[in-house]
Amino acid sequence: MKVLVTGAAGFIGMHLSERLIGLGHTVCGVDNCNSYYEVSLKQARLQRLEALPQFSFQQLDVADQAFQQLVEQGSFDVVVHLAAQAGVRYSIQNPLAYSDSNLQGFTRVLEGCRHGKVGHLIFASSSSVYGGNRKLPFAETDATDHPVSFYAATKKANEGMAHAYAHLYGLPVTGLRFFTVYGPWGRPDMAYFSFAQKIIRGETIDVFNHGNMRRDFTYIDDIVEGIVRLLDKPPAADEQFDVLKPVNGTSWAPYRILNIGGSNPVNLMDFISTLEKHLGKEASKRFLPMQDGDVLETAADTTALQAVVGQLSPTSVDEGLARFVAWFRQYYNV
Repeated sequence: MKVLVTGAAGFIGMHLSERLIGLGHTVCGVDNCNSYYEVSLKQARLQRLEALPQFSFQQLDVADQAFQQLVEQGSFDVVVHLAAQAGVRYSIQNPLAYSDSNLQGFTRVLEGCRHGKVGHLIFASSSSVYGGNRKLPFAETDATDHPVSFYAATKKANEGMAHAYAHLYGLPVTGLRFFTVYGPWGRPDMAYFSFAQKIIRGETIDVFNHGNMRRDFTYIDDIVEGIVRLLDKPPAADEQFDVLKPVNGTSWAPYRILNIGGSNPVNLMDFISTLEKHLGKEASKRFLPMQDGDVLETAADTTALQAVVGQLSPTSVDEGLARFVAWFRQYYNV
């Protein structure tokens, strides 16, 4: 297959591109390499990819016309759209960045796929769309009408935009709600990564809601495995869909939404303890109230995903953090 991966210099994008090439696919990577976090890390990821056969790269912003033209003219079998302005907390300070990348950029993706007759668009949504929902585990059929951050609102909007294109133009679209992805080559803006940096430096880490939170941490290889298995499985119209009793996550159009997570929520304090164990150093902790835009707990019901791709065996947090710390020490020489 010929696959376009947006956000190829990003955390998930790099790992996915490496795996696809290892499986014999041809990958075209796109990224704007912005400075939201250290650009040197993005460049280091790209260096790994550019050393591989069957990988090409273009530095483009998905919100630009040039990117749309690339999709239209590239004859791609599958587009995996991972590029986005990420981060719940940053969206509170700079919502316009999310409008440009996540809304305008996603429109360019959809238009490019429509005119380029792409056979399957897979795009990154987020578990954050569940917002204030307290029913656990989160299922695709749950309501997602009360986002608690603008980032979540843009991801919720992406799901609606994708459905419109599936309905109007027959574009097969799969949206994946990622649950707290972590691992080697990860994002420095995420808590586990910044915890590791601060623990190594002897700095104090901020633990919000006094540590009374749970997250469905998902190891990067498990995310990549799910995406790879979905490549040649575009959604078809759900013939059982009842317009009088509509169910979220599926449709009369070739459209579906799937959770992809570890399905084993971990208490934040247990996660920190495991990280401390592998770093060999205890953290100095400052316990704080809940942050704006945050949620108490996430947990993924992945029944729908496994019905499509088969049984998945999630990596334990202990093993995943051991691999992350081994990479972290080598990359930063600490």
